[in-house]
Amino acid sequence: MKGMVIRLSKLRTTIAERRVEAGITQAELAEAVGVRRETIGRLEKGQYNPSLKLAMDLAKILDADIYDLFEFYEEERG
Repeated sequence: MKGMVIRLSKLRTTIAERRVEAGITQAELAEAVGVRRETIGRLEKGQYNPSLKLAMDLAKILDADIYDLFEFYEEERG
């Protein structure tokens, strides 16, 4: 579809910043919420969309509002 602009929703997070502020490692955060360290790494890079439960668990552990941890934005391609 030549000339068509496609808008894709992308995920941006503040997990890494809040994790560092809390003084915990990716491995420690992963253990606290019951996932692998690699999952935390992917979340921090915006490469993984968490389940609602995981998002809520992360917010609780990081003492943050879920809306402060995650933001969706649109990226245009085309």
